[in-house]
Amino acid sequence: MYKVAQRIRDLREDKDISQTEIAKILNTSQTVYSRYERNVRTIPAEMIYELCIYYNVTADYIFGFTDKPKPLPRD
Repeated sequence: MYKVAQRIRDLREDKDISQTEIAKILNTSQTVYSRYERNVRTIPAEMIYELCIYYNVTADYIFGFTDKPKPLPRD
């Protein structure tokens, strides 16, 4: 799960937003979100889904199966 923690932190920093801002988007607290980034707590699948949509990347990228953050396909 370390890869997930690092990826979500990198994505947030690349977008130049705070933990508080992304926590609001995910409907959680900054404290809980910080634990996800520090790999202290496992991030729920529902939040991974929301992050994929927000950052326009695949779950494969967040989970570390690929290093290419392919955009999500649009219907």
